[in-house]
Amino acid sequence: MKIDLFQIGNFHVHGYGFMIGIGFLLALALGCMRAKKLGLKDESVIYGGIIAGVLAAWIYCKVKKLVFLEYFDLIMPEVALAQGFGRIGCFLAGCCYGRETTAAWGITFPADSMAPAGIKLIPTQLLSAAGDFLIAAILIWIAHRFLYQQKKLITGDIGSIYLLLYGIGRFLIEFLRNDYRGAVGFLSTSQFISVFIVALGITLMVYHRKKKRVK
Repeated sequence: MKIDLFQIGNFHVHGYGFMIGIGFLLALALGCMRAKKLGLKDESVIYGGIIAGVLAAWIYCKVKKLVFLEYFDLIMPEVALAQGFGRIGCFLAGCCYGRETTAAWGITFPADSMAPAGIKLIPTQLLSAAGDFLIAAILIWIAHRFLYQQKKLITGDIGSIYLLLYGIGRFLIEFLRNDYRGAVGFLSTSQFISVFIVALGITLMVYHRKKKRVK
């Protein structure tokens, strides 16, 4: 809706980048706070988790001889939080827009937006943001309710649940989007990838339990 939020001299602050920055900082702060509560190293969140991503976090934990799954569980709620702010950034830029609608809650984007102007569109960016924030809240609640109290869940479950929830949510929201994102057969590219994300979440959850029984 608003590509440039404000301007300082010749420096333009874009809504998308601004929201990405806010999401990153809040995710970083939340991750460090939760790390201390779990007795993990908060600097490992900074260098091995949110900044470099899951793959780099795995490599970092291997090098530092840390338990990766503990940090995987730790950073995924923060990843969901950052994604939510990223989607708000998408809304401000007009990308990732939805299908045309006559509903009262439809959004009309301005002419300088990346979305088609002058017609009501489903605000898929805001729906995605709400879903991401909800996932972050659910994961934190589950961690507090079960993992912190050593009940039922095992290490790695929080990350697996994130993959399940995000994959399902992304698959469903794709039905409402109308921007071009490629296709694989009758599925959009994002839906195709989401199927594997959900499958990975289920696989990890099953694998962790089998591995625990073997021990």
